[in-house]
Amino acid sequence: MAKAPATVVQITAPDIQTAEFTLVGTAPYVQLRFSAKAMNAMKEKMELGPQAKKGKARVARDFDDDYKQAMHISTEGWNGVPAGAFRQAMISACRLVNFKMTIAKLSVFIDADGYDSVDGIPLVRLEGTPERVDMAVRNATGVADIRIRPMWREWSIKLRVKFDGQQFSLTDITNLLMRVGQQVGIGEGRPDSKSSAGLGWGTFSISGE
Repeated sequence: MAKAPATVVQITAPDIQTAEFTLVGTAPYVQLRFSAKAMNAMKEKMELGPQAKKGKARVARDFDDDYKQAMHISTEGWNGVPAGAFRQAMISACRLVNFKMTIAKLSVFIDADGYDSVDGIPLVRLEGTPERVDMAVRNATGVADIRIRPMWREWSIKLRVKFDGQQFSLTDITNLLMRVGQQVGIGEGRPDSKSSAGLGWGTFSISGE
């Protein structure tokens, strides 16, 4: 009786592991989401087409509403940080140690605690009390403007990181997250800001470091 040919396995099953960390802010965390109000205003303008600016009265600005609109609020009512912010930060930190970012993109993930009530973005829960901060800025056109941002001066997050155990060890993930906390940051004004050198915001330590 002929034997079945042996199967050669070249692709191993993923070894996805989970690690939980408690992050404690070492600098204020500042958030500025693209508000639902702004999205609706843009949509209305697009729908009106050429009639958009004709005879429309200028509406008084509600700064308290701007403050609320700048936050990520979950469907359960708590403040959150986009889970993707930590994933992107960990991928970005790989540049510091010459690890391929394309591999990290396929190997590091963040467990969400819930979802944004506006657009369903996955969120991790943010512990702390926000305060309103009014800041003078310049838009891309150079025109001065006032931006209202929520700031958490003291904050913490319990973060669950999923990672490919064939690419990273638990120590690797811990060290990578430490680099995020000290060198990359999250939120507005972080050290790794795309548009500036940052304002020293959004840094953190891992509890127990």
